[in-house]
Formats: sequence, C-alpha cells, structure tokens
Amino acid sequence: MLFVGVAQEKTGVFRTEKRHNLITGAPYPWIVRSTGVVNHFYFYCVDEDFGPFFLKFCSYFPYNARLCINGNEYSKRQAAKAGIGFTALDNGFAALDDPSDLPRLQRICDRLTPAKIDRLLRKWLKILPHPFTAADRAAGYRYDISILQAEFSLTQMLDRPLSGRILFEEIIRENLDVGRPDQVGLIFDRRIVRTGPHPTPGRFRTRVLTNGVTPSLHVDYKHSKIKQYHKEGRALRTETTINDSRDFAIGKRLCNLPALSQVGFSANRRLLDVERLTTDPTIGEHAFRAVADPVVVGTQRASALPFDSARTQALLSALIVFRLLPHGFRNADLRAHLAPLLGLTPADMTQGRMSYDLRRLRLHGLIERIPGTHRYTITNHGLRTAIFLTRVHNRLIRPGLAEILTDPSPDTPLRQRFDHLTTAIDAYALHCNLIT
Repeated sequence: MLFVGVAQEKTGVFRTEKRHNLITGAPYPWIVRSTGVVNHFYFYCVDEDFGPFFLKFCSYFPYNARLCINGNEYSKRQAAKAGIGFTALDNGFAALDDPSDLPRLQRICDRLTPAKIDRLLRKWLKILPHPFTAADRAAGYRYDISILQAEFSLTQMLDRPLSGRILFEEIIRENLDVGRPDQVGLIFDRRIVRTGPHPTPGRFRTRVLTNGVTPSLHVDYKHSKIKQYHKEGRALRTETTINDSRDFAIGKRLCNLPALSQVGFSANRRLLDVERLTTDPTIGEHAFRAVADPVVVGTQRASALPFDSARTQALLSALIVFRLLPHGFRNADLRAHLAPLLGLTPADMTQGRMSYDLRRLRLHGLIERIPGTHRYTITNHGLRTAIFLTRVHNRLIRPGLAEILTDPSPDTPLRQRFDHLTTAIDAYALHCNLIT
C-alpha cells in the first residue's frame, strides 16, 4: 500500500426521517434515499499481478465502494513475467522486441476475466480496513462488483508519425458527420429512433476538441462516447467509454464484462470502418516535401526548390509552357524564357547556372532527359505539380497577402476577418495585462 487519502465528497446515502402514523399520530422512523457530503477513504496500492490500483470506501451507510484498475497495467505485468520484451506506451504497447510474441501478448490480455478482477478485490478486502466488520461479514454482508465505467481502446502505432498526424487531421475534417444518428447506429450496431412515441434518448453530435495542439474527435451515444486522437505523436488511439451498460441491454454486474467488451472493441473497429477519406493527404504532403526539400537520388544530390522562391516560381511557370513543345526544350530555351520572368536578360544568366537548375528539376522528378540528346521534357508529375503550385502562389497567396496587408485597408471579406482577429487578440492581451 502506497498511501491513504481522505476526502469529503457528495454521494448517495440512506437516511432516516421522522414520519407520523396518519391514524394514531405516533412518530416512526422511515429510511429514504438522499445525498450527503461525507468522508471517503482512498487506498492507493500496487498489486503483484495488477499493478497500481485504488479502492475507495464511503464511511456512511450503505458504505459504497469503488475499485479502479487499469487493464494495461495488468497486461504489462503479466507480459514481463512471461519474458516478453516490449516498449511501453501510456496505456498501451508501443512495440515488442520480438514481433512473434504478439499472439502470446494477446492471450495475456484476453485472460483478464471477471473472476480475476473479483479475486483481486477479495484479496485486498482481507488486507485493508473497510466498513464491514467481522460480525457484518459473518452475517452475510459483502461487497459485489458492478461495472460503473469501462473503457476499451485500440492503439495503432504509426511508422511515420508526422504523416499520421496529417492523416488524422484530414479524417476529422471529412468525418464531422459520424455523430449523426445513422452513423452512430452503424458504429454501435444499434437502431436509432428519432421520431415516434419512444425515440432514442441522448444527444447525437460530433465534437472536435483542440486541447493544446492535439485535436481529438468525440462521438456521443446515450451515456457512452468514442474518443479518437493522435496519441503522443506516435499512434492513432480509438477508445470507447461506456458509462451505463444498460444502454446496450447488458446488465451491470461484473459477469457481464465479456459482453460489454465485445460492444466496446466492436465500436472501435466500426468507427474505423465508417470513417472515410476522399484522398490520402500524406500523398500531397510527400509531393510537396519532394519539391521543397533537398533530394538525393543515388549518389547525386540536388538542393531544394523553395515554394516561396521567385526563381522556383519562374522555373515552374516555364515548365508549363514547355509542355507544349513536341520535341522538348534545351538549356538555351529555358534561359530565354526564364530571364524575363526574373527581370533579367538571357545574357545575365550563365550556362552553368542553367545547368544547375536543370539538374535540380530532373532530380526532383519534374523533368526527364530525352535519351541520347541534351533536350528535356516535363513529366506528368512535374506538369501537375507546376500548375498547382504556380496557381496557388499567383491566385491565392499573392493576392491574399495583398488584401490583408494593404494600408489603407480594402473593404473585402478577407481583410474584415483579419481585422476582427487582430482586434480580438489585442483585447485578450489587454485583458491579461500583456500590453498597456
């Protein structure tokens, strides 16, 4: 046992109140349900098999108690005992030293049964002081376990965490309707009735919370919810929390845990099945990075083509024009077309500099050399990349920056939104005494 804590908390209790016989007027006591702020005792312990857990006892009749365990801690302890090497993740396993141990680890997780949880409670009730005295226990008073809250999680580790973050943010944008009744019904395999004499209770909604910089997706169903988020920047975590087993026509006693776990784990999988993406956002990220970052092809290295560079934009604009040439283009063709775009004359641009640019474009996959010649053609990938990046720069970024930075300000919707944002930030800073 690590330590004991005591706290006053509001809880449901039974009290006696004085009532009177309607005929004789004689008073008599009557037990009623009520609430009260009474002492609760917390015992924080570490079990050899289950790891850390706590037991909480209420000091007032009917002496409610609460047991809180973490199934992942149980699994980690049992895995260590079985000689399975692993890297731990908060409430999960990040990796196994030997991937072939995965079936053994899954069997360990499956062996967390109601009987084992009940034995944990009985073991520690013999050790810890609690409200039922020896005489109470001899008279048959004992604790039984019901399920107050159960959480079932699915943690999928990502080999490319940055791409995982991009993927999850796109999932959020494209799946804001997963909280609708028709979608929630698919996730929980339940029939949702919105009209008629007996509609399904509860709010059906999707919430996106941005606590700090890590967004999370929340879907509610009655007293239960699913939460999905990018865990520790390394995994996609989907977890279903059930606060009332009767939402699924399942009893609350501990013996119903296997049926409840089937609901929770199935909901996690169904959410992934329901979620859809129009495109893979990581493709766009990789394509942009392939242009904007330096690249190494075999033993050859080429510097980056920065998106905000005037020379990069001029090169991409030239490629679009050269796509129309049936026999490709040469070094001299690129020089003649590129110079005016940079405000120069062809004489100002050396052949070596042009060879350097051609090499960059070739190693980045935007152009390819026609075999046996010194001529080049633009690739399909290069054409699409050039068209998109030049249009974004010319039609979105350049005019957009002009709107929000021009003084006096133009009366446009974009400038109005930025002015409101600036005013709100200044007001908040003033409220926090950051400025005077």
